[in-house]
Amino acid sequence: MKLEGRIAIVTGAARGIGYACARRFAEEGAKVVLADIDGDTLRSAVDSLVAEGFEAVAQTADVSRYSDLQTLVDAAVAQFGRLDIMVNNAGIARTQDFMTISEEDYDAVLGVNLRGAFFGLQIAARAMIAAGNGGVIINMSSINSRMANPSVATYAISKGGLNQVTSTAAVALIPHGIRVVGIGPGTIATDMLNMGFLTNEAQRKMILSRTPSGRLGEAEEVAAVAAFLASDDASYIVGQTIFVDGGRMILNYVMPEAENA
Repeated sequence: MKLEGRIAIVTGAARGIGYACARRFAEEGAKVVLADIDGDTLRSAVDSLVAEGFEAVAQTADVSRYSDLQTLVDAAVAQFGRLDIMVNNAGIARTQDFMTISEEDYDAVLGVNLRGAFFGLQIAARAMIAAGNGGVIINMSSINSRMANPSVATYAISKGGLNQVTSTAAVALIPHGIRVVGIGPGTIATDMLNMGFLTNEAQRKMILSRTPSGRLGEAEEVAAVAAFLASDDASYIVGQTIFVDGGRMILNYVMPEAENA
């Protein structure tokens, strides 16, 4: 129960990594506000947690809208009295040829992944500073923040910028007792992966050939790292983005195809 009694917000929490983080936080004793733009799926996610005895509430939010982020943080503080943990997880990806990216494409992806995370962090930090108890803010990055993949250029650009948000905010906020850290998932078995990054068997084999662990990651494995970073066990980790990628970023050659791949 490393997070017992703490209050957490997780954005993009209706499914995937966000839901896994919210669940793990609840299992570790936190009270969790789950936020997502998909209200129906969000309510189902919260209902499943509540049915298991966890304390969780839903707040529909579009993180690209500043007013929604402010309402989200205000609702958490009104419901539970303070905010201890903020996970800026909500994200979108568009797979397309680099030269076809439009202003709308660029603004949509950067609006959620970078602008939303920046202002989510800022608004959460204000609430934490006002309460005077410090806190932890986790930004969900990606291995694509460090890898050049033109087919997901806007996603990669947004996550590269997010790493700098993590670093600069960490320096700005540590005097207030607020630790800012990041997580960079590798290829994790989620709906986003299937819709944008891994759409056929050839892509699956290519990704596994570049992953020393020889398998896709699970959302729960990312959530375990998030729970650690949010806890006092990570009290001296500041401004770092931890990559949960099965060894993919350290590999500079292609792995031989596994017999069971």
